[in-house]
Amino acid sequence: MNAITPTIPSNQHAAPPAAIELVALTKRYAQGSPAVDSINLRITSGSYCCLLGPSGCGKSTTLRMIAGHESVSSGDILLENRNITNLPAAQRGTAMMFQSFALFPHLSALDNVAFSLKMKGMGKAERHTRAKDLLDRVAMGALAERKPAELSGGQQQRVALARALITQPKVLLLDEPLSALDPFLRIQMRAELRRWQKELGLTFIHVTHSQEEAMALADTMVVMNHGLIEQVGSPHEIYNRPASEFVARFMGGHNVLDTPAGKIGVRTDHMQLTPASQAAPEGPHNQRAVITDVEYQGTYVLLGLQNPGISQSVQTAHTTAELSVMVSEAAFAARPYALGEAVQLSWAPEAAHRLQAERCAPVTATA
Repeated sequence: MNAITPTIPSNQHAAPPAAIELVALTKRYAQGSPAVDSINLRITSGSYCCLLGPSGCGKSTTLRMIAGHESVSSGDILLENRNITNLPAAQRGTAMMFQSFALFPHLSALDNVAFSLKMKGMGKAERHTRAKDLLDRVAMGALAERKPAELSGGQQQRVALARALITQPKVLLLDEPLSALDPFLRIQMRAELRRWQKELGLTFIHVTHSQEEAMALADTMVVMNHGLIEQVGSPHEIYNRPASEFVARFMGGHNVLDTPAGKIGVRTDHMQLTPASQAAPEGPHNQRAVITDVEYQGTYVLLGLQNPGISQSVQTAHTTAELSVMVSEAAFAARPYALGEAVQLSWAPEAAHRLQAERCAPVTATA
């Protein structure tokens, strides 16, 4: 009998190296359900990964466990295949940027950035040279002698980023770094974060509760709920094909519809409206509804709708519409819709996709 030679896969098909791998990672407190419930996640080296979800979903706890600021109940954390689960934070090869920036108010920007090197015993001249180089890289070199109170929120964030980078981490962890900024500056700073990540070639893991922020920044989004991972994928994939009802509702921009075959998701801008007087016979790809909200949003009008069987008094009492449809400003101007008007919603079969009713916790999720 001839021996069978095993086939060795070629390197071109090998998975990209992982910067961080979480294996059955769990965090339990004294009472209640686990804050993080046996999650598995593989984050590709050099990627920008956003952990996204509502308050209490476990995203910040996961980040703190990776950083070493929170103990692990069970499971493992690997950094470039090295088990760091029980290592102190300073020995892990990660650095954290906190929501509050946590700058020392009595130190200059230069000394804030150089502080960790001072704690390691590095000489003043060398640590200041390295700190000045990093401040120059984040366009803060001219303000190196200013104290945090003399800097704007965006400038403080750049100092905090330089301070995190001076330890030469393999992975940078960001805990809601933009939430303290005003809306205009938040948009500006997320563009800078994205640019810095690409220029540095580092792996960024960024916790946020903002869907818009995650979609603008991430190569990969990890949507969490009740300590579990619901879905992992690119922003385009998750927005266009949410795996579950939770993801569809949390990401927004989708209607969740009940059909005989189960629940489906349809994007609000992929639905068509027809006045009830011109409605086609009811079928699997249309539904009757009543207009309950009209919101002008500039380039489009967002219409809120309820099922027609609900009385008008109940409809007007609802603060959140059951369904919504996005209509272009021009289309609404050509045919405006009024509150209380009966309409028919319709959608193309290819615009709908099935939704899982229950949460999914992937055995292996790759980012």
